[in-house]
Amino acid sequence: MATLAGSESHSTGGIQRNYPSNIITKLTTSKITGQGFSRGTQLPGHLLIERDKQAKWNGIPTLLQRLHASSHPNDDLSNAHCFLKVLSSQLSMEAMSFVTEDRKTAQESTFPNTHTFDLFGGVNVSLSIYCVFFSAVNDDLVKDCLSVLYNCCICTEGVTKSLAARDDFVLFLFTLMTNKKTFLQTATLIEDILGVKKEIIQLEGIPNLSGLVQSFDQQQLANFCRILSVTISEPDVGNDDKHTLLAKNAQQKRNANPSQAERLCKLATRKVSEATATGANFLQELEDWYTWLDNALVLDALMQMATEEAEQKSSDESSLATSPLRHRLPQSMKIVHEIMYKVEVLYVLCVLLMGRQRNQVHKMLAEFRLIPGLNNLFDKLIWRKYTASTHVVHGQNENCDCSPEISFKIQFLRLLQSFSDHHENKYLLLNSQELNELSAISIKANIPEVEALVNTDRSLVCDGKKGLLTRLLAVMKREPPDSSFRFWQARAVESFLRGATSYADQMFLLKRGLLEHILFCIIDSSCTSRDVLQSYFDLLGELMKFNIDAFKRFNKYVNTPEKFQTFLTQINSSLVDSNMLVRCIVLSLDRFESQTDDIKVVEVLSECCLLSYMARVENRLGFLFRLINIINVQTLTQENVSCLNTSLVILMLARRKAKLPFYLNALREKEYAEKYPGCLLNNFHHLLRFWQRHYLNKDKDSTCLENSSCISFSYWKETVSVLLDSDRTSLCAITSYIDEPFMDLDRDLLED
Repeated sequence: MATLAGSESHSTGGIQRNYPSNIITKLTTSKITGQGFSRGTQLPGHLLIERDKQAKWNGIPTLLQRLHASSHPNDDLSNAHCFLKVLSSQLSMEAMSFVTEDRKTAQESTFPNTHTFDLFGGVNVSLSIYCVFFSAVNDDLVKDCLSVLYNCCICTEGVTKSLAARDDFVLFLFTLMTNKKTFLQTATLIEDILGVKKEIIQLEGIPNLSGLVQSFDQQQLANFCRILSVTISEPDVGNDDKHTLLAKNAQQKRNANPSQAERLCKLATRKVSEATATGANFLQELEDWYTWLDNALVLDALMQMATEEAEQKSSDESSLATSPLRHRLPQSMKIVHEIMYKVEVLYVLCVLLMGRQRNQVHKMLAEFRLIPGLNNLFDKLIWRKYTASTHVVHGQNENCDCSPEISFKIQFLRLLQSFSDHHENKYLLLNSQELNELSAISIKANIPEVEALVNTDRSLVCDGKKGLLTRLLAVMKREPPDSSFRFWQARAVESFLRGATSYADQMFLLKRGLLEHILFCIIDSSCTSRDVLQSYFDLLGELMKFNIDAFKRFNKYVNTPEKFQTFLTQINSSLVDSNMLVRCIVLSLDRFESQTDDIKVVEVLSECCLLSYMARVENRLGFLFRLINIINVQTLTQENVSCLNTSLVILMLARRKAKLPFYLNALREKEYAEKYPGCLLNNFHHLLRFWQRHYLNKDKDSTCLENSSCISFSYWKETVSVLLDSDRTSLCAITSYIDEPFMDLDRDLLED
C-alpha cells in the first residue's frame, strides 16, 4: 500500500498512465499467491477515483469500497443496498447480453464490468453481505446480492468454479430455498453452480431436506426438479451411492407421503391454457423465443418480473404502462415456460423409474394417473402438429436436441420407455377399447390372456378414442426418415413388447401397420442414421419373434430379390446394430421347425425368403463366426455384449439338436482357412469366462435373457459350462478344437 501511495506522489504523467496496469497486476498476483491485498477495496480511495476514468472501471472499485464500508453487522442496510443495486444494474446488462448473444466465450474485454467487479473482490464482498444479512427482513437486499453473484457466474466461469468448490456455501444455498421470496434467485444460482461441480454433494449436511421439499409449491417443485436434473447423471442402478442426489431422491421417494408423487404427476400433466396456443402468430412467436432463449431460469426471471408488474398494476399504473417488458412478453411465453418445467419433471420421473424402488414408483405414478394425463396433453402440447417449416430446432443444427420443444419430446419418449419396459403397467398406455381388442385377439387365437392384461385396473388406463401407444404410432409414421425422434419413438414402442413374448401385443401393433413402416424405413427410405436403424432392427425383432403372421407379412412386403438383398445388406453392414434381429430369426425358425403339424406354419416356412435364408446352415455359421470375431473381452460394452448372447443362442439351439460339435469344428476350420488358428476359439473362450462372471451375479440380466429367448437360464449356464469344460476329450468343449501349440487359455484377460 505504501509503495503505491509513494509512487503516486512522485509520479510523472507517463508513469501515471501505467497505474491501472500496475494495480491490476498486483491484484491478480495477490489472487494467485495469496499474498498482498485480499481485495481491491483495500486500495486508497483517492487512487481508485483518480484512475477510474482512464481504466474504464465505471466506478465499480469505488462502489465496492463504499459497499464494504457500509455492510458491517450494525450498519444501516439501506446504504449497502443502494450501492448493491447500482452494481447489480451494471452487471445484469452484461449478463443479459451474454445470454442473448449465443453464449459467446466470456472474455475480459467482452464483459469489462463483471471482470472489474471480480478483480476488485466484489464476489467476496457480496458473499460477506449475503452471509451476514440473509436472515434480515430485507429480502430485496438478499435478492440483489444473489443476482450479482449469478450474473458473475454467467459471465466469468472462474467465479462459478470457485463458488462450487465451497461446499459450505453450496449447502447453505439449499437452506435458503425455504424463503419463498428469494427462492427463484437461490435456485438459479444453485443450478449454475451445480452445473460445474464435479464432486458428490453430501446431502446429510442440508438440515431437514425432506421438509424443505414438502414445503415447495408447484412452481418451486418444478424448479427443484430442474436442479436435480442438472445434478443427476445417467444412473448405474447397481452402484448407487447413498450420498448422491439420485439415491437421496429415491430414498425420499420410499419414505415420502404419496402426495409428493401426486404433485409430480400433476406437474407433468398440467394443462396449458388453450388461449396461449391459438392465434396466427403463435408458432412464429414461439420460434422467435426459442432462438432468443437458451437458459431456462432466465425465462423464470422474466416470468416473475411479468408477474410482479401485474401485482403492481393497481398501485402503480403509470410505471407499468412504461415498462418495456410488458411489450416484450408474448402469450406464447407461457407455453414455453410450462414446457421447460415439464422437461425437468419428466427427467426426474424417468430416473426414479430406473432406480431400485421402481415398483413402488410405478404404483404411485399409476395411481395418480400420470399416463392418462400425458395422453390428454399429447395432441395439444406434447406433439402439436407442425409443418416442416415450423419444426423448431435449436440454432442451425437440425440434430441438436437442446431446444425446449425437442427436449420435452425426448424426455416424454424416455419416460414411456422406462414406464413400459418389463412392467405389467405397460397396458395403462391403452384405453378400454384397445384392451378389449387385445382380449379379442387372444380369444381368436385360442390362447390365454396375459395375466398382466387381466389384472389391469381399467380406471387407470387412458381416456378418449386413442391410447397413448396408438397416438405414438401415428406420429412415428409421419416422422422424417433421419429424425432423431425416430430412435426414441422406436425405443418406447419396443419397451412395450419387451419381456415375455405376447402374441396379442404383437398382433395389436401389426394390425396398425408397424411392420410395414419399419421395413419401409430399413429398405425403401433414405434413412442413414445408425442409431435409428439399430432401434428399428431391435423393434422388428421384438415384433416378429415367434409370430408366424409377422413373417408372412414380411414376405408380402419384401416381395422381390432386390428388396431382400437390400434388407440383408442393411443387416450385414453392422451386426452390432442388427444382432438382436438375427437372434429373433434364429429363435423363431427353431420354434417353427417344431410346429410342422400346423399347415399355416409349413406354408410360411416354405415361402418366406427370410426363414429359408436362415435355415441354411452355412448362413447361420457365417453369422456365428462374425459375431464372435467382432468382440473381445477388452471391447465389450453394454451395447455389444448382445453379440455374445446371440452367438450363444445359435450354439444352444445347435446343442439341443446334438450339433454342437459340428458348429465348433466349423469354427476351427474357418480359423485355419483364414490362417489364424486358435485365435477365434481362444477369444470365444475368454468371452465365455467373462459371461460367467458377469451374468451369474446379475439377476435382472439373467431374467431378461430368459424372457427374451424362452430358453431357461439354467440351460444358458449349462451350455456355457459345457463349452468351457477343460476335458479335451469332450466333443462339446472349446479346448478340444484348439491345437496344443495355439492354446492361450491360461492368459487371464479379465479384470478382477
